[in-house]
Amino acid sequence: MKSKKIAHLNVYTQGTGFPILCLHGHPGTGSSMSVFTNHLGKRFQTIAPDLRGYGKSRFQGNFDIQDHLADLEGLLDRLQIEKFMVLGWSLGGILAMELALRLQVRVTGMILVATAARPRGNHPPITWQDNLYTGIAALLNYIKPGWQWNINTFGKRSLLRYLIQQHTATSYGYIAKEAVPAYLQTSPAATRALSKAIKAGYNRLTDLEQIGCPSLVLAGEQDRHITANSSLETSQHLKNSQWHCYENSAHLFPWEIPRLVLTGIDQWLEAHPQVVKF
Repeated sequence: MKSKKIAHLNVYTQGTGFPILCLHGHPGTGSSMSVFTNHLGKRFQTIAPDLRGYGKSRFQGNFDIQDHLADLEGLLDRLQIEKFMVLGWSLGGILAMELALRLQVRVTGMILVATAARPRGNHPPITWQDNLYTGIAALLNYIKPGWQWNINTFGKRSLLRYLIQQHTATSYGYIAKEAVPAYLQTSPAATRALSKAIKAGYNRLTDLEQIGCPSLVLAGEQDRHITANSSLETSQHLKNSQWHCYENSAHLFPWEIPRLVLTGIDQWLEAHPQVVKF
């Protein structure tokens, strides 16, 4: 049965100043947005919730992807936040666009990371060897993050090769600290809600012209989950958008090249000060 009840979301907040709502992907949690919140929280108030069915935001029963929007609107009202910028990664970027359509007066700007209004992927078929090597690589990396022997022996042969291009200690450190716990805390209902939306052919391209706030769309050149071309297509349908594609990176590019990504975000914010002003 579909839920009509608003979920009370667990939320991680940092800093003070203009509010930036940071929305994680699938699987993910609010804490897995730390690559952004630890940086932006030095100048702004970052709000990173666990979406319904993720992290500590437990919820009984099935739900639809649209239910996340009611939850987020309820969270913003609970925190008495009227105007805010939104930063979304993957699924979080889809929800960011939905919020901008739903709350046009309140959303001042968007940063969309590895996402698209008509998401398309080109991921190859998954074999049993892929799953085996991924399990071993993830377990060993959780025990000993960034272990080069594990990266070379299992990591580069696992499904991680489609999520990252740069198999460095930095990227594997984020995977151990953020990705594995998030995966373990993602509910089957959350997975079903996302799968249902994808199978239904989610496509909001024609609606994007309604969004007038400035947006920054970032993509990884080798992203196999949501292709760089689909991110570019999204940017082209937004009125006031800047697009940037990072070479030699994939879906988890903020964990591969964090300094480069954060520098780009800082430059965009400096060029668009209106999105973070009360």
